[in-house]
Amino acid sequence: MNVLEVHNLKKYFATQKAVDGISMNIEEGGIFGLLGPNGAGKTTLLRMITGIFYQDSGEIIFNGKKFNPEKDVADIGYMPEERGLYKKMKIGEQAVYLARLKGLSKADANAKIKTWFQKLEMESWWNKKVEDLSKGMSQKLQFVTTVLHNPKLIILDEPFSGLDPVNANLIKDEIFSLAKNGSTVIFSTHRMEQVEEICNHIVLVNKGKNILDGKIAEIKNSYKENIYSLTADNLPAQGNSNLFDVVNEKQGKLILKLKDNSSPNDILQYFINEKAAIHSFNEVLPSLNEIFIKLVEGTATARQFQNVN
Repeated sequence: MNVLEVHNLKKYFATQKAVDGISMNIEEGGIFGLLGPNGAGKTTLLRMITGIFYQDSGEIIFNGKKFNPEKDVADIGYMPEERGLYKKMKIGEQAVYLARLKGLSKADANAKIKTWFQKLEMESWWNKKVEDLSKGMSQKLQFVTTVLHNPKLIILDEPFSGLDPVNANLIKDEIFSLAKNGSTVIFSTHRMEQVEEICNHIVLVNKGKNILDGKIAEIKNSYKENIYSLTADNLPAQGNSNLFDVVNEKQGKLILKLKDNSSPNDILQYFINEKAAIHSFNEVLPSLNEIFIKLVEGTATARQFQNVN
């Protein structure tokens, strides 16, 4: 089941087409990556999904019905990239206040907050003021206030900003746990390595349009370029070969690009015949970062790869 469907969504500001016909489906219980360069339309799209902006045209379906911001916002947790905290309030009071706005009783809010503070090692923060927190500490607080009401859809815009590796791992583990327990997560970031580690499906938007939509493994597979990595002892001297070109060679490791008339088995047989002692032989798939750069720099030719799944 799709927890969220976006159909041909458009939002214009004067002459700027911030979102220009974006469509996407987000399955229940998944971790979904929303990617794009600065100014691509991601934030505007997220603000329409959360009811902050109204679309000029198009349709949003939430949980099987037409999106109703007044009712459905209670089932959404949105953590924007910008801080949305009151600097002079004490942390505990602020967390309770925001939880009450989401419909929790005071007792339930206190219990859930204490549980989350314990999970994220924040127990001693209750009487501190937000203005006294570091950027990373503020980020942890904002994450807690986003998820403590158990929303069906969680939207996280750059959730690891300002976090050290230890705290980033804490938040990452909680994201996996939330998804495992039935929440759906939209994860927006510029950090491609985080997307590869966390998400199972992505949409890449640029200039207000989605130019790539699919599961990460299938997307990477669609961009492979017949490149393989081989490590071995007693490698033969590399001259001209009608099977492959050597892209890189370093300390017993070769990066090879196969020619059109050759197969991986041909390559292995070649090195076996040359008496090389092979330790590993693997296909090299492009990283999401490489695909991102390739598509954003060449959008006109990118749409042929849309919906690869």
